[in-house]
Parts: sequence; C-alpha cells; structure tokens
Amino acid sequence: MSLSGNLEKLSNASGVVGREEEVRNLMAKLMKPYADEVYVDKLENVIGVKKGKKNASKVMLAAHMDEIGLMVKTINKEGFLQFAKMGGIDDRILLAQKVIVQSSKGPVHGIVGSKPPHIQKEEERKKIVTFDELFIDVGAESKEEVAKMGVRIGDPVVFDAKYMSIGKDLAIGKAFDNRIGCAVMVETLKLLKEIECNVFAVGTVQEEVGLRGAATAAFGVDPDVGIALDVTVAGDVPGVKEFDSAVKMGKGPALTVTDAGLITHPKVLRLLLDTAEENKIAYQLETGLMGTTDAARISLARQGVPSGTVSVPARYIHSPVGMISLKDAENSAKLTAAAIHSIQKTF
Repeated sequence: MSLSGNLEKLSNASGVVGREEEVRNLMAKLMKPYADEVYVDKLENVIGVKKGKKNASKVMLAAHMDEIGLMVKTINKEGFLQFAKMGGIDDRILLAQKVIVQSSKGPVHGIVGSKPPHIQKEEERKKIVTFDELFIDVGAESKEEVAKMGVRIGDPVVFDAKYMSIGKDLAIGKAFDNRIGCAVMVETLKLLKEIECNVFAVGTVQEEVGLRGAATAAFGVDPDVGIALDVTVAGDVPGVKEFDSAVKMGKGPALTVTDAGLITHPKVLRLLLDTAEENKIAYQLETGLMGTTDAARISLARQGVPSGTVSVPARYIHSPVGMISLKDAENSAKLTAAAIHSIQKTF
C-alpha cells in the first residue's frame, strides 16, 4: 500500500498515550511484509527487524505510536464526564470538539462542553476556559446510564476527526504527531533492499509523556545508531516569526541540529546531510525548538548512542487536526533509507 494509504489507516486508528494497542496491531501488520521478524517487547513497543550481516552495525529507527488525548477522570450524577489531559494540549482548542470515548462496550461519541457564553458574565467571556472547567457530554442523563454505555474512569478519549487528502499533495487528519512518522518508518522498510546493517524499526509507546517507550526499547536493542522519525512545527502560518520556526511545509524533511533534549551527533548529522545532497533530496535544518523526540532518550541509552532526527514539517500539531505535505513524508523515507544504505561506512 502507498504511504498515503498507510497514513490514512494510522491516522484514523485510536491510540491515546498509554493505550496504543490498536495502532500497535496495525503497525505490526504493516511492517510484516518488509521485516524478517516482528515482535512486541514488555512495555508494548512493536519492533520490526530487517537483518543484514551478522556482526554489522545495529540501527534503531523510532516513531512513536501514541497520540495526545484525554482520559475520563470523574463521572457526575447527571452523567457528565470530566477528564484529564494525556500529553501536551492547549486548553484553548478543547471547547466544542467532537470526541470518542473508548469504552469497554465500544466507541461512545460525545462533545466537549462548557457553560454557554450567552449566560457568562463579561469577565468570564474574556478568560480562557481551562480543561478542569470543561466536561464531555455523551447524551446520558445519569451516572447509571453512563455505566450502561460501558464508560468508566480511566477510559481513553480521542478526538473525532478523519483523514482527508486536500490540494495537490497535502493531507489533513488526526494524530499526525506521530502517525506520519510511523508511516514514514514503514515506507523506509519498504525501500530498503539488500543491506549490510541490521535495522530495528520501533513503534514506541508513551512518547508524549516522557519518551518512555524509546528509553526501554533502546536499552533492549542496544543500537549503534539511532534515528527518530517524527513531526516538527511548520512555521509558515500567519503570526509565526522566522526566528521562532523557519521550517516550512512542502520544502523537504527537517533535520534537527539541536532541540530541547538532543544535540544531534555530528557523525549522524553529516551522514544525513551528505545523503540528502548526494541524492538531491531537499531538506531543511532546524535548531532551538523547545520540544524534543525519541532521539533524546535513545542517545542516552547504555553508554550512549549517536542519534539524530528526521522530521516531517506539520501545521497545527498537538491539536485535533494537523496538516502535512505527502511529498515531505515521501522524501523523509527516501532520505532515511538512503542513509541506512550508507551507514556502514560511518559506523
């Protein structure tokens, strides 16, 4: 299947941080045709192995499967749900969003509600409504009716948005952070032919709450090189200064120089730069971003792992719907695969 076809399936799947089972099962299925082995570790990262020579270098690719979302925290007697945030979510984007509660009896649709603005006082209307003042309305009239729906405290809640192609090569959809990285990783495996090194393609869990899956997977794999496949902020929208984000959608994958958790190893950065230039793949350089990726944790595994990040520029990440260029995604996979083919010369 094409990268866009895989992305559509991955985007529409549900996998709130810590509850990635649906995405993990899908990733195992998608990687299987291109891997010699697929297995799940104890923390429930999924790992596809493509074997090269017996004692050759081990390369760990990491793309996190989890998405930001909500979790049911309380259910009041009138049947309204209050929630906790799972991952970094701006309270301003929550109000009036359609959501799906993943209950024991299946999906339960609802909407994030609040006190209507028509009956708010003037000072209330000027304030941001914080998440602890919001609730999810699933159409129930009592706590007992909610229970009959199968909803209980601790159930994950995802945003209700579907994948769609727009424009010439753009796509919009849910959870592009980081289902696009997952799709790029599958495409990378697909592009790899005969290789010398051994590739471990890891769909990681719990990235949005501390890069946890990458930490345990890197300890288990013990790689010689790590490459995270993720998204980054596309700054080509009104109100964003070039100093804050110079990366643009449609101008090629972004290569991290530094971010809040990683200073890319110079050998890894040089490998990616040389590979891009040799293969005439457009790229962008990024430095100083406040966030970080799985590469930060991989780099600190055991005695240290030279690591870097290849990112797809995305608009509106950490919101219910994002936007990416499929061309950027395809070039990310081409760059990563070409770098892996050359990696044995450097490591």
